[in-house]
Amino acid sequence: MGKFTLTALPVLGGFDQDYNGTRLRELVDLAAVAVSVPMDGANALAQAMKTAFGGDIPAVGQSYLSKDGSRIVGFAPDQMMVLFDHAPHSGVAAIEQKLGTEHGAVGYYVEQTNNWVTLELDGPLARAALERLCALNLHPDSFVMDRAERTTMEHMGALVIRTGEDRFVLMGPSSMAGSFLHAITVSLEYVI
Repeated sequence: MGKFTLTALPVLGGFDQDYNGTRLRELVDLAAVAVSVPMDGANALAQAMKTAFGGDIPAVGQSYLSKDGSRIVGFAPDQMMVLFDHAPHSGVAAIEQKLGTEHGAVGYYVEQTNNWVTLELDGPLARAALERLCALNLHPDSFVMDRAERTTMEHMGALVIRTGEDRFVLMGPSSMAGSFLHAITVSLEYVI
């Protein structure tokens, strides 16, 4: 019998395209790990967060860039998402090292990398394209730097994080990655 080797590929094949000075690209070497607060464990997790990332547990709708370059996102009550440069599909082990292991865990960790497709939209057309897709108030005074909101784009659930002046990280369900990308590219084509 022949030997077979499986190679992981980006959900959208590493999509990267420029739209009149606004870049839309898939973030491919990015791990996503959900971290949940155990019952009566908020203080221990908060202390571990400060040690590992230099910040606290973010409020829902807030995020911050940690001292090691990870993006910590307040995703839901008592739950956050940690996004960081890492080989996909193995993020839990990295978070366990930072926050605690099975025999000393201060949180519950769940690999989320395969569940999401992550895109970065960066440039002067980004806000206008997003305004056509979701019901968020994206005005810079309202959707301030590091804001992270769950919303819908077309019929799909999404997470929008403002990471720069005209830069947003967009996360959508990997099972609908093609439709998610299509919605964003069509919106960009309309605002060019």
